[in-house]
Amino acid sequence: MPEGPIVINDNGAWCWFQDERALVDPDARRLLVGSVASPDGVGGDRRSGNLELTVVDLRDGTSEIVVLHEAFEPDDHDVPALWRRHDGRWLAMYAKHKTDDLLRWRISEVDDPTRWGPVHTFDWSALTGGRGVTYTNIHESAGRLWCFARAVNDDQCALVSDDDGTTWTYSGKLFTRPKVGYVNGYTRYASRGGRIDLVTTDHHPRDYDNSIYHGYLEHGMLHRSDGSVLDSEALRDEAPSQVGLTTVLAAGTEVGGVALTHAWTSDIRTGADGTIAATLTARGDDPLATPDDAYDRWRPVLDHRFVYARLAPNGTWTLHPLGRAGAGLLPHEQDYTGLAAIDPYDLDTVYLSTRFDPRTDIETAHHEIYRGRTTDAGATWSWTAITSSSEADNLRPIVAPGDPATVALLWFRGEMTASQRFRCEVVLHLEPRTAP
Repeated sequence: MPEGPIVINDNGAWCWFQDERALVDPDARRLLVGSVASPDGVGGDRRSGNLELTVVDLRDGTSEIVVLHEAFEPDDHDVPALWRRHDGRWLAMYAKHKTDDLLRWRISEVDDPTRWGPVHTFDWSALTGGRGVTYTNIHESAGRLWCFARAVNDDQCALVSDDDGTTWTYSGKLFTRPKVGYVNGYTRYASRGGRIDLVTTDHHPRDYDNSIYHGYLEHGMLHRSDGSVLDSEALRDEAPSQVGLTTVLAAGTEVGGVALTHAWTSDIRTGADGTIAATLTARGDDPLATPDDAYDRWRPVLDHRFVYARLAPNGTWTLHPLGRAGAGLLPHEQDYTGLAAIDPYDLDTVYLSTRFDPRTDIETAHHEIYRGRTTDAGATWSWTAITSSSEADNLRPIVAPGDPATVALLWFRGEMTASQRFRCEVVLHLEPRTAP
């Protein structure tokens, strides 16, 4: 494998509410990465809206781009979630950005993610009233596959499969509440050993001064962080509000001396010992944030912060600052940031995309990628620059799971003016995982 970052797809980007967006097959030494092509990128209208899978040979760095769905929709929210089935086939699930009611999936040939079977669909329209579905997240619990999507009432809902993703049926809502603004909560998931953990918001941070909540699904029940049960019959139509879960970050909480408001979820990972880590973003010391949400939704937001949240096995959450995320990426999406990702095999390691060097707090010309390591559960961090002096922004890092011996760090770099318009390329930085 060549040293240093390599470009594996010359036109691609992703949102961050689908998982897994990238997976490593350790036996075949193969990486699979999902992305969406933009009309502004290489290939222009010919590739516009293509859902693409980049298949990378990790032995030599060569890659092949496979079109999962041609001319699907030019929107980074449509990136597929990936799953490695027990029979050696790959499963890819995807949906449009609230512009139709179909959740789609395809299954590959055995041990060959370059060859895919037909497109299958689940039609949500009878449940959503034709108001659309967004996002896919695939997780396994107690031998069943779950696919979480934003659907009925723009709440988190789930499909379930008992045949490793060949067929799917509706299970129910995870939680629900009256809708404020665009949609209800934004949820990130992580699974291990039959348990599915999640962190979620109230609504969109543009519309509401969000808090962040945590809970987990196990044995058919929705639990709070301390193990107490919020819903004894989880995933049905009569679901509870997420405010009944454990509050991880309450709106207005000070972290590192900065009052945080309008929080958003970024990443969550779980450790073998029961530790859970999440990265969050929030507006820092926002002078116009008010409890009744009476603020100008289109005004620029000048200073976001990264937060590292950690749940120890004894059930206690701690919050620590990770650094500055800076102004919003887009004028019309003032809460978008470069994001922060956690190493799925080392919860003491995170990767930030930011214009503020966490070692010095000095602003750089573009978003750079930094690796942070902690030895005290997030209280302090040591930082290493993965990129520097870049000529374009480096955004939305992912550490692909699948191989505990390898760090497959991905991001995309370039110019983004909207979720539907970007000129970006997908980059891979591969290295052996070593002890900190």
